[in-house]
Amino acid sequence: MTDIQIPDDCLYFIFQRLDSSYDRESFGLTCHCWLRIQNSSRRSLRLTEINSYHLYRLLARFTNLHSLSLSCCTELPDPGLSVLVRYGLKLQRLNLDCCFGITDHGLSYVASGCPFLTIISLYRCSVTDTGLETLSKSCSSLADVNLSYCSLISDIGIRALSENCLCLRAVSISHCRNMTGIGFRGCSNTLVYLEADSCKLDPEGIRAVVSGGGLEYLNISNLSWCVRGHGLADIDSLYVSNLKVLNFRLCRTIGDEAIVKIATGCPLLEEWNLALCHEVRIEGWESIGLNCRRLERLHVNRCQNLCDQGLRGLRDGCKRLRRLYLGRCRRLSWTAVEMFKCLRGDVRIVDEEVMCIAPEWAFRL
Repeated sequence: MTDIQIPDDCLYFIFQRLDSSYDRESFGLTCHCWLRIQNSSRRSLRLTEINSYHLYRLLARFTNLHSLSLSCCTELPDPGLSVLVRYGLKLQRLNLDCCFGITDHGLSYVASGCPFLTIISLYRCSVTDTGLETLSKSCSSLADVNLSYCSLISDIGIRALSENCLCLRAVSISHCRNMTGIGFRGCSNTLVYLEADSCKLDPEGIRAVVSGGGLEYLNISNLSWCVRGHGLADIDSLYVSNLKVLNFRLCRTIGDEAIVKIATGCPLLEEWNLALCHEVRIEGWESIGLNCRRLERLHVNRCQNLCDQGLRGLRDGCKRLRRLYLGRCRRLSWTAVEMFKCLRGDVRIVDEEVMCIAPEWAFRL
């Protein structure tokens, strides 16, 4: 009996239509040829606690990876990433979260071997402006970049990223305390998502952050106090007109002037977190009610200056409001809350404090 040679393209077709992981593993155990088909069909790999040798062996085996996660490989050194120079050509997404041993040297291997990278997460990595500049020059297609807790990154690195990567879509600089935000000046209008939780943005930095004009999601929660203020009241409405989700949680110095400016200048706003914003008073609440016609979710937990009149302003306006996160507002009377429930039965009042309201699509690896 003559052996039947099945062409590779047919084997690929068969493998792609196997639903269960058991069937896929069994496919690879059939023979060396089928194992090769299985290996070359793999597109993503998640590894933890791996050393350089085993990483090399795995990447040499799976040569068509589009996504690689090394999250929490805390002992992986810079030389461990040298394998990407040879096997990283097709990588589009890379997760290096909590890879504490990775520095600019390791990032240079990424830059050399992964020119088509679109998403990278460097949460808590020890990289500097130099490494970020090298990466941005070689990987100009970067769209999503997570730099949270990268304490060595400054405005210089952000400027390089903004200038070299013209398709930036989402950036996180949360807890990067060594930057003011001015590195974003003149950024592309493709930037629609920015996380800047617990940062030291100054007025000039705030203006730079929105200068692209395309932002739809902005998180500046827990904004550090600045002697020159926050500058939100001076922002040109032209640059914030596309905002849909705003997180101002714990911004204790933001007052009515800024709230009025944003409420009138952001007609597309759908969700706004103002929890613990103690300086927002009647004028601010009434402006939200009057101008935020598309607002669906509003967070006002523990706002010390939300009073009955302010709640009435929200009640009489915000016609699309569907959920109000309300709790521990000491100036609100029981009567005002019950009246709100009676007259706005379409709104669900939730006694829950939400920390994150970010869209889920960003940094998906």
